[in-house]
Amino acid sequence: MMRRFDMRLPAVVRLDGADEFQTETQNVSARGVFFYLSRAIAAGTRLEVTLTFPPHITLTDAVRVRFTARVIRVDAPLPSARIGTAAMIEDYEFLRSNGSPDFLTALQKEWKATQ
Repeated sequence: MMRRFDMRLPAVVRLDGADEFQTETQNVSARGVFFYLSRAIAAGTRLEVTLTFPPHITLTDAVRVRFTARVIRVDAPLPSARIGTAAMIEDYEFLRSNGSPDFLTALQKEWKATQ
């Protein structure tokens, strides 16, 4: 188990290159992420997630990270509620359009050390 950080980060979730959902994370760890969606996704489903770490977290520019993940748990929702989705990160890449190289290098080393 990895330490989870309660972080509300903007995220885009893509399924099979077709469906796309705008959401935000509830918590993030080096190996996983939890967020809410408007519909259920079956456990085992692969997805692509792009997160944006804002400047107040990076202490530089905003940094985007894109990763592939596999759904490992889907929380049963209350009627008309969003559906909690936990996914295990399988692979990731830092998108360098923004962000300082120093922060990106340090973050990438930290993530690799936990893999």
